[in-house]
Amino acid sequence: MEEPLESQIGKLLLARRLKLVVAESCTGGLLGHLITNVPGCSEYFLGGITAYSYEAKQLLLGVQPETLTRYGAVSRNTVLEMAQGVRRAFAAQVAEESLVGVAISGIAGPGGAQPGKPVGLVWIGLSAAEGGWAADFYGRGSREENKAFSARCAMQALKAYLEGTLFVEKQGEK
Repeated sequence: MEEPLESQIGKLLLARRLKLVVAESCTGGLLGHLITNVPGCSEYFLGGITAYSYEAKQLLLGVQPETLTRYGAVSRNTVLEMAQGVRRAFAAQVAEESLVGVAISGIAGPGGAQPGKPVGLVWIGLSAAEGGWAADFYGRGSREENKAFSARCAMQALKAYLEGTLFVEKQGEK
């Protein structure tokens, strides 16, 4: 039986001497919950910020109002700013270059769809010392299934980054 993804991530973070912080919107803390199911996670997981509203994304994560107005909360630009912002928010605890920030923003459903943004759309963003990454994914289930799908996509992306198979762009590139 394969080791749970959250346990694999923990071992990789420890091996690379990195700390994880998360910024969640549509998952409402589910990613943090899954990460903290692993005994000893306090060695590599500092915490997270659940920022559901535009106001919370701006106030707690430093997402620019212009980004939200132009692209919306469920966008590449927003999750990159969320991932960078959560790293900055926790940088007082440890050196920012040792932090990996993961962000999730999506439309869990059953409502909330917009033109070009269907229910199930989720954007995952990652920010680390060497750069950032973001991609969109599409869940096709109930609200709870879409939330679980989103958290799993975020963990898979994080694992790929930690294994060196996820290309990250230099900060500031979009």
